[in-house]
Amino acid sequence: MNDLSQTEGNKMKQEVFLPDDYRPADDEPFMNDLQVEYFRRKLNNWKDELQAGTRDTIEALQDGTRNIPDVNDRASEETDRALELRTRDRQRKLVSKIDAALRRIDEDEFGYCTVTGEPISLKRLDARPIATMSLEAQERHERREKVHRDD
Repeated sequence: MNDLSQTEGNKMKQEVFLPDDYRPADDEPFMNDLQVEYFRRKLNNWKDELQAGTRDTIEALQDGTRNIPDVNDRASEETDRALELRTRDRQRKLVSKIDAALRRIDEDEFGYCTVTGEPISLKRLDARPIATMSLEAQERHERREKVHRDD
């Protein structure tokens, strides 16, 4: 497929009408256009929220660099800042996982377990749209990790 028809194909995928009250259902074809668009929007909205929070944190940190004379107040503020930065670091990693899920959507691989190739349940995807494994594969993975940690 040449670049132009690839671009046109991507544009067509983005023009799916999605009713406001739409929820993926098990009685429709798995990862049909509505489901794909639902998850694309869900991921993009989540990413936007996280990035807005990051901007707020940066602004607060820039505004918050002031000299606090009381040692206890200064220690408390430093603790708050450290916690906020750790939270933002976790969110930055989450944005990377969201980006990876959006790439899987573009590559028509979203919603399928990376271990078994089977569909991931819609309930699981709705709760955790960055999931890459079915619940069963995830549980096996976690049991193996626990066994290796306990050695």
